Amino acid sequence: MGGLIRSIWPFGIIPMRFRPLLALVLAFCLTFAAVPSSVSAAFVLGGERGNSKFADVVNTGQAGECKVLPAGSSGSLSVDGKFKSLCLQPQEIFVKIAGNKRQKSQFLPAKIISPRFNSSVDEVYGDLSGGKFTEKGGIDFSLITVLSPTGEEFPLAFSVKEMVADGGKSIAPGAEFKGSTFTPSYRSADFLDPKSRAKDTGVDYAQGLVALGGDDEDLAKENIKQDLTGKGQITLSIDSVNEETNEFGGTFTAIQPSDNDLGSKEPIDVKLTGVLYGRKA
Repeated sequence: MGGLIRSIWPFGIIPMRFRPLLALVLAFCLTFAAVPSSVSAAFVLGGERGNSKFADVVNTGQAGECKVLPAGSSGSLSVDGKFKSLCLQPQEIFVKIAGNKRQKSQFLPAKIISPRFNSSVDEVYGDLSGGKFTEKGGIDFSLITVLSPTGEEFPLAFSVKEMVADGGKSIAPGAEFKGSTFTPSYRSADFLDPKSRAKDTGVDYAQGLVALGGDDEDLAKENIKQDLTGKGQITLSIDSVNEETNEFGGTFTAIQPSDNDLGSKEPIDVKLTGVLYGRKA
C-alpha cells in the first residue's frame, strides 16, 4: 500500500503526518471500485426506489394525484369492515368573502399557490362498521395556501382527521356519506412569529409591558397566542365501484375554517371540491 501511495503522489516524498490519511482514503476508494455492479444496482433499485409505482410518478408532478377508476365501473360494497388507501384530491377551492349591504357573503373561486402539485390527503384508513366511514389514521391533513380574488392569501389545513361520515348500508354509485371532520391549527404551538412570540416558546409580548397598550384587543390577540382548532363538514359522493378489487371512487365536498394564525385573525369558511378514491380492506 505504501509503494502504491508513493507511486501516485505527484509531489515527491509524502510527509509522515499525511500517510495514514492517504492510506485510508485510497482503501475507501478501492473498496467501492471493487464492489460488483449488481450490488450497486440492488442498492439503488431496492424495495423502495425499485418499485414500478415510484418509477412511474417520480419527477412527474403526479405524486399528489388520486387513482381514478375506469368509467362505467359499477357494483356495490357493504359498509362493514374497514377501508384503506382513501385519497382525496382537491381540484377547486372557494373562499367565503364577507359581503356588504348590497351583496351577501358568497364563496368565490381561489387559486392554490402552495403547494402547487400536492394538496391531497392519502393512505387514510379506518372503520366502516355501522354504515359509517370512521377515520383512524393515515396522511389525513395537508397544509395549503390559497389566493382569493381580493388578493388576500388564506392558509388552511385541509383535513379529514376524526372524520365520521354516515351514508347507509352500501357503497354504490349514487350513495352519499355526510359527516364532520376535525381541523387542526395550521401553526404549531412552538411556531415563532416575526417578533419571536409563540404559545409554548419565545416571549409573551414584544416590547415589554408598555407594548401591551392597556386594553387593546387587537394587540392582545397578537401577544397572547392560542392553539385554536375547528370543525368541518364533508360529503363523500360515490360514482363508481369495482366489486372484484373492492375499489370505489367519486367526488367530495368539504367546508372547513381557514387558519386563524394562533388566534390573531378571524378564520373564514373554505369550500374544497375534488375527486376521491379508496378501497375496502
